[in-house]
Amino acid sequence: MDILQILNEMEEMIEESTRIPFLGKVVVDDNRLLGYIDKIRSALPEEIRQARQIQRERERIIAQAWEEAEKIVANAHMEVAKKAEQSEIVKLAQQQAEEFLNRARRTAQEIHQGAKEYADDILEKLEQQLEKALNTVRKSREELRS
Repeated sequence: MDILQILNEMEEMIEESTRIPFLGKVVVDDNRLLGYIDKIRSALPEEIRQARQIQRERERIIAQAWEEAEKIVANAHMEVAKKAEQSEIVKLAQQQAEEFLNRARRTAQEIHQGAKEYADDILEKLEQQLEKALNTVRKSREELRS
């Protein structure tokens, strides 16, 4: 079950609970509230598993980008070696090889940066959800203590 859905149900339960006149407090079924807390605890490992999966995917994308960059560089070196036999074409081959290398490096860097930003964005969203859930649980516990 989604943490946000659990929190919404918990919030709905609090809103529908009996209010104590003049105190602004509500009477909450502790067993029901503890059930929601258990559901949140059960859902948290799933959210963490998803974050880890995203991290592994990010690392796979980065490794793939570097592998592709290495292939591009190897191809560029092969092209340079082939063209080095012809004296007038040597300069042109070197320029093309440099362009290939620069393009490969830029592409690898862009993919690497994009993967980092994507993973960071997902982890930031997860962090916000977890903070919201934790704040709701703390608030509920504080209300129970009052």
